[in-house]
Amino acid sequence: MRANCCSLKSLRTYSIPYTGLKLGKHQFEFDITDSFFDEFEYSLVKKAKLLCVVELEKQETMIILNFHITGHMDLNCDRCLSQFPQPVDIREQQIAKFSDEEIDDEEIITLGKSDHEINIAGLIYEYINVAMPFIAVCNDEGNTSYCDKEMLDSLNKLIVNNEQDEQVDPRWDALKKIK
Repeated sequence: MRANCCSLKSLRTYSIPYTGLKLGKHQFEFDITDSFFDEFEYSLVKKAKLLCVVELEKQETMIILNFHITGHMDLNCDRCLSQFPQPVDIREQQIAKFSDEEIDDEEIITLGKSDHEINIAGLIYEYINVAMPFIAVCNDEGNTSYCDKEMLDSLNKLIVNNEQDEQVDPRWDALKKIK
């Protein structure tokens, strides 16, 4: 994968110029807020307050990027539809090799001689979206302060009504005999 600089100006703040850096470890911090996700048209995350700390280790032939993203993103509960803060603690690593030839490995970024910086906006976006829970529920960890109790009551009434309908409707009994 070739390193690409994002064309969007607001995402240029997520570029790390590496040509002037000495060999060794360097640390960078980036604030990830709502405006970051606004730049991605189909982003699953709309609101967040995150801090991304990147430890860049420059070596002779490669750069190793260690990401640590912490904070929270606001998600909508799949059960009651209320918005709640989902804690985030992500640790990822990316390797970028210096080479004029494209390396046939999706896990490694290729940096050519003409490249002078690496834009990590796409990587940050990917790490956050992959870390999103498949099913977002606001009261999974006992924290029900965000839960919409009225919505849950309405859903529970619908469930009870459906169970009563099944017991009353004789067509279901006929279908159960087929088993």
